[in-house]
Amino acid sequence: MEPKPLKRHKALQPLSREHHHGLLLSWKIRAGFNKQVSAERMKTYADWFFENHLIPHFELEEAEIFSILEPDNELVKKALADHRRLKRLFTEETDLEKSLSKIEEELDQHIRFEERVLFPEIQKAATEEQLQYIEKIHQPESFEDNLTDEFWK
Repeated sequence: MEPKPLKRHKALQPLSREHHHGLLLSWKIRAGFNKQVSAERMKTYADWFFENHLIPHFELEEAEIFSILEPDNELVKKALADHRRLKRLFTEETDLEKSLSKIEEELDQHIRFEERVLFPEIQKAATEEQLQYIEKIHQPESFEDNLTDEFWK
């Protein structure tokens, strides 16, 4: 029998909702490939998402969330390496199709790693004061999508 999943603390729930939007980005890229949408159109949206949602999300995780665990923690090291890799993929301008394909795959894997492995460890290690601090500094914002070109529909 598998252990029951840990219920996400309300302080971390806004980050999990942001992860959901990241998973939707991966889905949108997959849908774009399936519909044979040009890589340039998908990249325009991906760049907008990266600037407006992923960069602030990564910055918050790196500055305030990952530090709950020790800096030499292997899970934190993996998450930071994933962030560096994703940032490189988003700024790659040569082979857009290849970059988008890797973004779609690696972003999906990274989010699932954070949700299933890293966040449960952080939640177990965090003090109530740390969780209250996270809740105070990271108020959930309503997600506003860029619907200028809904290539995935």
